[in-house]
Amino acid sequence: MSNKPIGIFDSGIGGTSIFKEIHTLLPHEHTIYLADSKNAPYGGRSKDDIIALSKKNTELLLEHNCKLIVVACNTATTNAIKVLRASYDVPFIGIEPAIKPAALNTETKAIGILATKGTLSSELFHKTTDLYSNGIRVIEQVGEGIVPLIEEGKTQSDEMKALIETYIQPMLDANIDYLVLGCTHYPYLIPMLLDMLPKHVKIIDSGLAVAKQTKSILEQHDLLNFSTRRPENTFYSNGNKTVLQSILDQKFDVKALEF
Repeated sequence: MSNKPIGIFDSGIGGTSIFKEIHTLLPHEHTIYLADSKNAPYGGRSKDDIIALSKKNTELLLEHNCKLIVVACNTATTNAIKVLRASYDVPFIGIEPAIKPAALNTETKAIGILATKGTLSSELFHKTTDLYSNGIRVIEQVGEGIVPLIEEGKTQSDEMKALIETYIQPMLDANIDYLVLGCTHYPYLIPMLLDMLPKHVKIIDSGLAVAKQTKSILEQHDLLNFSTRRPENTFYSNGNKTVLQSILDQKFDVKALEF
C-alpha cells in the first residue's frame, strides 16, 4: 500500500498549489492529480452538483489505486467531504479557509476572507467562522470571476488586477491585518496581492497545513513511502492542459483525459 499514489483533485489547476506543498514535504510519494477544468468553477454550483463531481473524481482516483485522497478544493471540501468519507474506504484530506490562525492573531480585530460562493455559503464554513470569530469583524468576499481568469491563464492580466482591487478595498477600509485565501486557485494571486496590500497585512493560505496533515495521516495509517526511487507524478486535465503545464515545473507532464 505504501507504494501506491496519493490522489489529488480540484476544479481545475488551483490545487497544484497544494500539490507543490505536498511534493516538497513528501518528495518520495507518487501522486495523481486531476484537474476538472471542464467543470470549473465549482463555487457557483449547487451542493448536489459539487457532491456528484467530487464522487466522480474520487472514483477515478480509486481506479488508479490511490491510497489517500486530497480534496484540493475548498468548495468541494466544505460541501462534499462528509459524504465522501461516508461513501469510500480511504482516508480523505480536506481544505478549509485558515480562519483560526487569522482570528487568533489579528491585532486590529478584523480579518478578510476571499473565497468562492460555494465555500462561503457552506455549513462547514459557518461552523468554523462561528467558532473562532467572537469579537472579530470578518469581511467575506466572493471571488466572482477569479477562477475562470486563472483557468484561462490570465492570472497577471489587467482584468484580474482590476477585479482584485475591487474585492480588496472594502477589506482595507475595514482595517484588516489578515487576508485568508479560501480557494486553492488564489495562492497564484499572492505576487499581485503583495503589491496591493499594506506591509502589515498578512496573507494566509492552507497549503503547508494540508501537506503536514497529509503526512500525519499517512504516518497514522503506516502508508508513508520510504522508497528512494524517483516518484511518478501524473497530471490529468479534461480542459486546456497548456495552462496547467505552464504553472508546473517542466519535468511534470500533463496528459489530456476525458472524465
